[in-house]
Amino acid sequence: MIKRVFCFVCSLLCCFISIDVLAVPIIYVNQVAMDTKSAKIAVVSNDVLLNATAKFALINSANNTIVFTGKLSKAMAIEEWMPGKFLYQADFSSFINQGKYKVSVTVNGKQYLSDNFMIEDDALAKLTIPSILQYYHHQRATTPEELAADKKLLLFGSDKTVDLQGGWCDASGDISKYFSHLAYANFMSPQQIPLVTWSMESAVEAVPKLLTKLGIKDSLQQEALFGADYIVRSLAPEGFFYMTVFSYFKPDPSARRVVGLLANSVTTNDYQCAFREGGGMAIAALARISTWKKDGVFTAAQYLDAAKKGFAHLLINNTQYDDDHKENIIDDYCALMAATELWIATNDTLYKNEARKRATNLAKRITKEGYFIADDGNRPFWHASDAGMPVVSLSRYLTKEKDEALRTSTILVIKKALAYNLSVTNNTSNPFGYARQTFKYKDSIKNGFFIPHDNESGWWWQGENARLASLATAAIVGGKLIAVNNKKTISKELNQFASQQLSWILGNNPYQLCFMYQFGKNNVPYMASRYGHGSGKGGISNGITGKDGNGDGGGIDFKKEAEGNEWRWTEQWIPHAAWFLQAISAQAEE
Repeated sequence: MIKRVFCFVCSLLCCFISIDVLAVPIIYVNQVAMDTKSAKIAVVSNDVLLNATAKFALINSANNTIVFTGKLSKAMAIEEWMPGKFLYQADFSSFINQGKYKVSVTVNGKQYLSDNFMIEDDALAKLTIPSILQYYHHQRATTPEELAADKKLLLFGSDKTVDLQGGWCDASGDISKYFSHLAYANFMSPQQIPLVTWSMESAVEAVPKLLTKLGIKDSLQQEALFGADYIVRSLAPEGFFYMTVFSYFKPDPSARRVVGLLANSVTTNDYQCAFREGGGMAIAALARISTWKKDGVFTAAQYLDAAKKGFAHLLINNTQYDDDHKENIIDDYCALMAATELWIATNDTLYKNEARKRATNLAKRITKEGYFIADDGNRPFWHASDAGMPVVSLSRYLTKEKDEALRTSTILVIKKALAYNLSVTNNTSNPFGYARQTFKYKDSIKNGFFIPHDNESGWWWQGENARLASLATAAIVGGKLIAVNNKKTISKELNQFASQQLSWILGNNPYQLCFMYQFGKNNVPYMASRYGHGSGKGGISNGITGKDGNGDGGGIDFKKEAEGNEWRWTEQWIPHAAWFLQAISAQAEE
């Protein structure tokens, strides 16, 4: 009997030893670069629990010397993503020496290494802005076929044609051009071509010296002017902006039409933009670029005149264009952007009053928990690409607002919203720091990592890299406004939050994918498109989602092939790079 027990114990020990020996740790890391002043965190996963004193090392890739050591965090887990895995953070935020590095862990006497990455002052801005600029230039709808078709586009249901040449193709799999889409869903409208234009303007004004040093300031300005020219062309004589130039996914460029969109690519003549449907950001982009006193195809004066005309028209007609004829939070933050930029450009009292009204509306929408309400009821605001826009719009408003009482109340809203972003993200085990959110699902208010797949659109969900970059932008620009003693140094917590969103995009995620094309070690597959567009260097793919089939967005998924639906994960989309550009230029702001 004693012999049998001894043999059983030996077998059990051997079993445990074999599992430990076979367990191969994986190190997840930003595969591109981290700024010296940003938080720097890698994630280590292992199949068995590591010793409580387990350490990691940072190794100089040039000479393989150890330059920093640290203790791994306590074990964490995300069972709905990585069942049975033990996850640890390797935090080397205090390390600021510039160079090329990799993270190392040693398990059972064997060393395991991460992918290489760079640490440098303003590293992300230096490394990626030139390629982001190249990506947008690649996305220009200026091939001979597109120009010929877009100079005489038919309006849906009419024999009237308009000249809407220019602009950028929306995605690596879609050569259509959008101010916004999903207008019919009311609460999900993203900002597209106008957001890209405004983001370029923001970057030019944030880091002019760096752009000059990189030799691309003039080129980025010209790309922004190219966007502004398209926006002016999109302004109808009546004063509204045309929303969509739709290709119907057909190879024949003559099939393109100016349309409004419903689910399943059903087209209508509801192509007039409300504030939330691209109109507000179009006005904001034109007003802001007019202050440069530079001309594109149109003059600076024409940019401002178009912004004024569009704003005046929407003050009267906005709810007519809103699909449900009710304004919501997206109208508020887009109209706030429009009014703020016009106020900055003109100093006119009309725009000051409208900006203050919209800022007040946003303040009324924030809950005691810190998330915003999207409607006049209890629907939480969540957004798959522009979740950071309420804070970004309020922050931009404060660059002009000088009234101390209004500044104080607005800063309190920003502070509350950012505190909520931190709390909802950190109130569960979350080693990657993925930004979580609050949403309504089947009449219940829930918190989750990814947007619900069952939503007002009836079909649309995809990877959320734009949302992550927008929230990183909000953390940085808003964090500077609420900084202690007005020193514009964001808190450690917001620094980490912003850094982890950008690092997720660049490879520090459970699939070890760098979603910025031709950066990092592992990219998504190339996606071809018509007229030679397709995936471009510097473009960012949609990214990771909740599990396909989970209506509440629970679980995790990424598919390179999905019977034609792989676009949800692999397709590049212009808002992703636009928000990433905003985040990294805000991070490197001079």
